[in-house]
Amino acid sequence: MKTTVLSAENAEANSTAIDLLRRGETVALPTETVYGLAADALNETAVLKIFAAKSRPRFDPLIVHLPSADWFERVAIIEDSVRATFQNLRLRFSPGPLTFILRRRPIVPDLVAAGLETVAVRISAHPIFAKIIREFGAPLAAPSANRFGRISPTTAGHVLEELEGLIPLIIDGGSSAHGLESTIVALRNGRIELLRRGPITEEELSEFGEVVPGHTRAQPQAPGQLPAHYAPRTPLILVDDPGKFARVAGKRYGLVSWKGEIPAGFVETRRLSENENLDEAAANLFRCLRELDNARLDLIVAEKIPGKGLGAAIMDRLQRAAATFDEPGKLQ
Repeated sequence: MKTTVLSAENAEANSTAIDLLRRGETVALPTETVYGLAADALNETAVLKIFAAKSRPRFDPLIVHLPSADWFERVAIIEDSVRATFQNLRLRFSPGPLTFILRRRPIVPDLVAAGLETVAVRISAHPIFAKIIREFGAPLAAPSANRFGRISPTTAGHVLEELEGLIPLIIDGGSSAHGLESTIVALRNGRIELLRRGPITEEELSEFGEVVPGHTRAQPQAPGQLPAHYAPRTPLILVDDPGKFARVAGKRYGLVSWKGEIPAGFVETRRLSENENLDEAAANLFRCLRELDNARLDLIVAEKIPGKGLGAAIMDRLQRAAATFDEPGKLQ
């Protein structure tokens, strides 16, 4: 399959994307979080193509993106006990990078929900995605446009690197603004369960109710809950102080720096933010990891950052990326 990349400024980009979606194909689209691989969420055959392109296991549910707010109750059931909290959060953060876990209606295919009784739903604030889904006129399933478990894409070039030959179209809308996947919450027992950290922080959510960690279950209740995820092919470890990290002679090390103090011995370095700005660091995280992953290194060393506010979401991604490799001694 040939993969075509069209600039969002191309007059034919939207119509081409919508035509493919209506024919049950997949299209990579920019969102404010990361690039998503979209298909008709109500067409199980189309959704199967998402799983095939990403090599995604079917036990991992997908996020359903909605054309407008009136679709929330067309695909999901909002219980009276949580309605007030849901409405307050929706009015404050939606459209935007906040995903709700709600009881699903039969219109949502089992495949999309991974057989769960719930569905993950949100409305994207990205103008290109929003225009395409409104014209399409129905929900789109759109997980990140990368191979399963790998680094999420924040540019069209990243998508092409991951999925060239596997999908027909990528719409290039520039770099993603947030650079991290959406925050995911479930509303239960009068509390806000935080199932995945993201651009909407725990501190922001706490203005609307008590925020508690989501329960760990054998099957993921939402995307991004697997212990190992967002990972480069190159082994990655987290350290408090890169200057104290013991390096092995003859090995190539890369550094993801937070404070900007670059010790000797790293052949490639990327600083998340020149002035320790968390928004900038989040937007740069996956790009930095991808560039280091392509630099033929033996190990990527990532400096830990403060785990408050958006920093907690960044650390969540780094910890999951590092979970696939926790024995640096293997390099010796």
